[in-house]
Amino acid sequence: MAGKMRRWEVVRPRVVVLLLVVMGAVAAGVVVASCSSGIQGTSNALAGSPSPSPAPPLQVTAIRPAPGASDVPCSATIEVRFSQPLAAGSQLPSIVPSVRGMWKVVGPARLIFVPRGYLPPLTDITVLVPGGPRGVTGSEGQTLASPYRATFTTAGGSVLRLQQLLAELGYLPLSFWRTSSAAGSGTNTGATVSAGALIGRAGNGLSAEAREADLVPLTAQPGYFAWRYVNVPETLAGLWNPRAFTVLTQGAVMAFEADHGLDDDGVAGPLVWKALLRAVADRQVTPRPYDYIEVSTSLPETLRVWQNGKVIFTTLANTGIAARPTAYGTFPVYVRYVSTTMSGTNPDGTHYDDRDVPDVAYFHDGQAIHGFVRASYGFPQSLGCVELPLAAAAVVFNYDQIGTLVTVAPSW
Repeated sequence: MAGKMRRWEVVRPRVVVLLLVVMGAVAAGVVVASCSSGIQGTSNALAGSPSPSPAPPLQVTAIRPAPGASDVPCSATIEVRFSQPLAAGSQLPSIVPSVRGMWKVVGPARLIFVPRGYLPPLTDITVLVPGGPRGVTGSEGQTLASPYRATFTTAGGSVLRLQQLLAELGYLPLSFWRTSSAAGSGTNTGATVSAGALIGRAGNGLSAEAREADLVPLTAQPGYFAWRYVNVPETLAGLWNPRAFTVLTQGAVMAFEADHGLDDDGVAGPLVWKALLRAVADRQVTPRPYDYIEVSTSLPETLRVWQNGKVIFTTLANTGIAARPTAYGTFPVYVRYVSTTMSGTNPDGTHYDDRDVPDVAYFHDGQAIHGFVRASYGFPQSLGCVELPLAAAAVVFNYDQIGTLVTVAPSW
């Protein structure tokens, strides 16, 4: 018994030590196990959880064309770049005025707008990028702090293209004939040929144009111009330059403006281009013939009306006296009155006030073609106007519409 008792005495202290070690470990809050999420969670909770990093801010970093840019080609695309990727289904920018086309995602933080046809010419185009909760959204839920806008201005079409369209609609004494790109490239683009075998045939340029206004090209198309008539007055032919905005072009623009309810100032501005492209798409060819008026100051002074290649009316006329001569040159009719009052100061300082002057067409700086009673006609008698017998003035008034060119020269 004494030997057994000694064995128990050896073992008992070991059990107590183990129990104390285990109990001490539990009391200290230490779990004796392999590393696990539970452990990490217990340790992190004790250390404190760090706050999640905020999403980087969303900003517009670039817009092309650049804000404030001018003469931007109407064929340009619009690009918007952001500082961060966009969320799927994010709100998209808008364009004012509205332009048909589509926004395309070409990168996580890059959008491009491709017009269906062309941007409107000579127009301020504004790109609006919406901000706030209902605006553009980043991939991490960010939004723009405020809306972003940028404006640029588009260019107009070239003078050559303007002439092509006016010719296609019948506002010039020339027609425009379209050729293929290969045949029309180089020197004959915009060239002018004599009428020849083309007399009586309308140019084919209009038939090749698009049927929707925003699809009609604003760049000059390959082809050539041809006079619509064999007999073209030299004074009129000398005004033609397909690449220059001459008085011939100005008169055609004024006639177009008058037909389409626009201010007939002869300037091819944004409203003219918009109406012109629409008229081409709708095939709105003018029903009016091409009229032209010549006044000769050689005695006897004479006025004649030229229409569609023929002189259709001639009458004696009176031009201005030496103290108030009628200006030489070519000018478009800019305002007309069936009847009006003309008043002013005579060369001797006296005042005149002529009422009910009939069939008045102003063409230059207060000078007009009109009817006026005189004892005779054919030599200078007026204060700058071109005076006609009353019956003749009534006839001419049918042919001197807005934009009609009037050439005053020593002779024709």
